[in-house]
Amino acid sequence: MTTTMYTVTVPDHGPAEVTVAAHGDGQPILLLHGGAGPQSVDRFAQALARREHARVIAPTHPGFRGTPRPEWLESIPVLARLYRALLDQLDLTDVTVVGNSIGGWITAELALLGSHRIRSIVLVDAVGIDVADQPIADVFSLPKGQLAERSYHDPARFRIDVTRLSEAQRAAMEASIASNFAALRIYGGSMMDPTLRRRLSAITLPTLIVWGDSDRISTPDYGRAYAAAIPGARFELLADTGHLPQVENPEALLTLVWNFAVTNAANKPGGACDGESP
Repeated sequence: MTTTMYTVTVPDHGPAEVTVAAHGDGQPILLLHGGAGPQSVDRFAQALARREHARVIAPTHPGFRGTPRPEWLESIPVLARLYRALLDQLDLTDVTVVGNSIGGWITAELALLGSHRIRSIVLVDAVGIDVADQPIADVFSLPKGQLAERSYHDPARFRIDVTRLSEAQRAAMEASIASNFAALRIYGGSMMDPTLRRRLSAITLPTLIVWGDSDRISTPDYGRAYAAAIPGARFELLADTGHLPQVENPEALLTLVWNFAVTNAANKPGGACDGESP
């Protein structure tokens, strides 16, 4: 893995510094994290690059994990413009963009911008649309315990015993969580754009929608509404999985993502997953 700080200029806005972790070499995958921060996709990115002939590009959204964020960068559509400019700067083509939660929202906006560099998109438990009878959980008002309960099928597996952490480790964790939530509030606000659902009909890229059946942040029916709004989108439901499939069910998600990327790639990188555990 290499980590690089890029200065990316967004037309009509200005420059922004973006920290990018790159894993492996091969079929390009742009992996966009959600409100849980870049640490929520780190291990998945490593597993995908290790297991398949993939180059996984995983940026940290400016403001997350304490990274700098220019004042003009304060919405999901502008983040999408930032990542379109990043793909141009890296001169990547045949890219599959994969996004979880607000990363899925960014992915949808990126698809709507149009870029010859993107070949397909995968939305994983995304947010961003308004579904009247399926409201998104208000993550900013939920107690920490409730947030975990709603995010995982089996939250006990991922509960952190803070009493086993040193004072410095607890302070670092709390600082990271605070900066992530502050950035999430700036970008996501109410976690939806009332115009997005109708705009999704303009997406022409091959689209895979993946959802955890136990997601109580954005429910499976919310995911089905997302899929119904995008022409030709395919919907896949993962059993015993919550809002973060890349954490709770990485094997199943990895197989779906890689097979979809390979199927839709202009330059086929190789075969489908062989079932080896990441």
